[in-house]
Amino acid sequence: MDPLRIGISIGDVNGVGPEVVIKALAREGILDLITPVIYGAAAALEQYLPMVPAVDFDYTTIAQADDAEDGVINLVECLPEGTVFTPGEATESGGRAAAAALARAVEELKSGQLDALVTAPINKSVMPADAFPYPGHTEMLTTSLGAAESLMFLVTDELRVGIVTNHIPVSEVAKAVTKSAILKKLDIMDQSLRADFGINRPVIAVLSLNPHAGDEGRIGDEDIKVVRPAVEEAKSKGILAMGPFPADGFFGSGKQQQFDAVLAMYHDQGLIPFKALSFGKGVNFTAGLPAIRTSPDHGTAYDIVGKNEAAPESFIAALFLARETYLNRERHTEDTANPLTSRMHLVYKRKPKSGATKGGGQAAGRKGGSKRKK
Repeated sequence: MDPLRIGISIGDVNGVGPEVVIKALAREGILDLITPVIYGAAAALEQYLPMVPAVDFDYTTIAQADDAEDGVINLVECLPEGTVFTPGEATESGGRAAAAALARAVEELKSGQLDALVTAPINKSVMPADAFPYPGHTEMLTTSLGAAESLMFLVTDELRVGIVTNHIPVSEVAKAVTKSAILKKLDIMDQSLRADFGINRPVIAVLSLNPHAGDEGRIGDEDIKVVRPAVEEAKSKGILAMGPFPADGFFGSGKQQQFDAVLAMYHDQGLIPFKALSFGKGVNFTAGLPAIRTSPDHGTAYDIVGKNEAAPESFIAALFLARETYLNRERHTEDTANPLTSRMHLVYKRKPKSGATKGGGQAAGRKGGSKRKK
């Protein structure tokens, strides 16, 4: 089976993104499974190479993903001219570079040149509003890929946690947690567990919004009037949802081990226990998109840039999950009676390479536009 072509947006060039990309792609056996296409700049990589000694890291520069060669690391130069590299610092130049790399990667994902995308961390506070008018990666990809809705889904082999509300202030959470919003997220989670993770009859735990699930209305009535009715309606539609469960006792007693996934109501309610249990090996997966996107579960970590302390395990896990979910989704689509009506059908499935050239010569692989076997 040929390796999948996976795009990598370099993220904030002043954070740990370049370092973990270098370390991850230098791991033995990685290039047997994926053909990486980094969206960034040679200068962004070269400044970090001396900081990660004993790493064998060679790459070739290409014009676009369709020119990528298997067995090597490919780089698409796409950062703005005049990008200033200041490792360990949050700068406007670094944010603009991250936005440019992400935009180019998503463009080539949409055009079918990539099988999946892995995004290195960005710092939202320095992302330019004119080029990146979004709260985060999840919202940008949802809009750019034309999805009506998506789900922020944090996953490891042992735990999967999704959230109803993404990057919004806590003061706005209660009014954003509606029955309709919960049902949409449950539907996406159920479909993703089936198509992306190969679970035929997933069972989902739903957390309460209020402490102690509201104590029968004494601490807010949202769990009675909103969350519980959403769970019941989801059940009537064939989704095996249970709850609402109080979040503290749920994770404290290890009850998450009894479910295929957990739906939390807001960002920190889901991500704090997830990262406490899985930090450094978790992956952020965006469910509900017509293409595969993953990212590591950490941020830019400016405080350790240049110290050779950034661990690549979460990024490696993101690469492996991108590959695994792509293959699972292909199998699921093939097993669906009519893929044209399948909600998880790959709209942006990578196009076969047909005679694309690199350096003036005939590109290797897929002669005459034949599709590579996955």
